[in-house]
Amino acid sequence: MMGNTPEQPYKEVRKVGNIEIRYYPKAWMATVTSKEVSYKKSSNNNFRKLASYIFGGNEGEKEIAMTAPVHMNFEESQSEMSFVMPEGYDMKNLPVPLNNEIQLHESDAEYVAVLRFGGYASDDKIAKKKQELFTELESLGINHSNNIRYLGYNAPWDIIFRRNEVVAAISKEDALKEG
Repeated sequence: MMGNTPEQPYKEVRKVGNIEIRYYPKAWMATVTSKEVSYKKSSNNNFRKLASYIFGGNEGEKEIAMTAPVHMNFEESQSEMSFVMPEGYDMKNLPVPLNNEIQLHESDAEYVAVLRFGGYASDDKIAKKKQELFTELESLGINHSNNIRYLGYNAPWDIIFRRNEVVAAISKEDALKEG
């Protein structure tokens, strides 16, 4: 995304080593689910579908501002990509997508552990950073979900200062404990 792209709001709770603990409030999301389970295979196709929605592929042909980051979840049998809707949107004023593969929903508020990394993302790099995140969380005694979410902040044409993150959900108790 560009430098002036609005970012999904969150509160930094604390930093521990290379890990940042954050609180994300609820947010409205547009999500596409795919049978592809890799970053490489799912990212372009799903991104195009969601971009079409925010650039007018909806009832009323309303344009919606792009936000960062783009969320990607990977599971054994499917993946999801989500765009966060800008602040001020909810089900009352979000236009209905023309593509029925796009689902609008409100995310849950959550505490997460975040590991940031630069460069271009790939399946191998995401897997390596997931393992780094889990290893550091385990060394800190922080329980986590066994699944990560990948967050991407940059447009494909951004070459320098790229920002990527892997995120694992943690409990409020682990997020707020000292140490």
